[in-house]
Amino acid sequence: MTTSDERIWKAGLVVIGDEILSGRTHDRNIAQIASWLQVQGIRLAEVRVVADDMDAIVEAVNALRVKFDYLFTTGGIGPTHDDITVDAVAQALGVDVVIHPEARAILEDYYKNKDGGLNDARLRMARVPDGADLIPNRMSGAPGIRHGNVCLMAGVPSITAQMLDALTGTLEGGAPLLSETVGGWIKESEVADLLREVEKAHEKCQIGSYPFFREGKTGANFVIRSTSRDSLDSCVDTLCEGLGELGFDFTPGGI
Repeated sequence: MTTSDERIWKAGLVVIGDEILSGRTHDRNIAQIASWLQVQGIRLAEVRVVADDMDAIVEAVNALRVKFDYLFTTGGIGPTHDDITVDAVAQALGVDVVIHPEARAILEDYYKNKDGGLNDARLRMARVPDGADLIPNRMSGAPGIRHGNVCLMAGVPSITAQMLDALTGTLEGGAPLLSETVGGWIKESEVADLLREVEKAHEKCQIGSYPFFREGKTGANFVIRSTSRDSLDSCVDTLCEGLGELGFDFTPGGI
């Protein structure tokens, strides 16, 4: 992986599946992809959840692949008839769908001692948009797919984790995003002006405010993020000083 501290690299994510929208399946890929991207020095900037619908997938892929440096998709690359992500991405890219010879060989080896062998349904997992490369998958054999800045990942989180591991260090990205947290039994409305002033004074930092309610009390954690350690430390110090001057108790690391 190469990095450029001057540029903020961003990614989009399209989560595909009727089961996500219906509530039958709770998505866990957004969090793990976002966390993995931060380590790569890339920020997840937008997520869209779409149904297993060709037009919806094509529209989302075309919108986000040109908007961001990278686009990831999860779901819809399996062996069943409603796994249409490969077809939709190929349509969005304007290329044909082909059987990738290496993917076929991987699947032949994976299924050689399993009931049914490599049947037509399983062979669907070797289909890729023409010109694509493979993303290794040690768990189930069926590879992920990379075509330019578009990466097609599995819907099953444990398999997605394997594919992300295979991609680690291979993407060009910026400086990793650092963060520190300060928390307290503080209402957001009581410190809104302070947060705004501190963030304005530290242009390389962002401050996120995350309220919580426990034991009948209201509090908030303030998460400061930056790609610069010096700027981050300065922002944290300024925020803590300001909270102290306002008479608030706070806890480094959050509560």
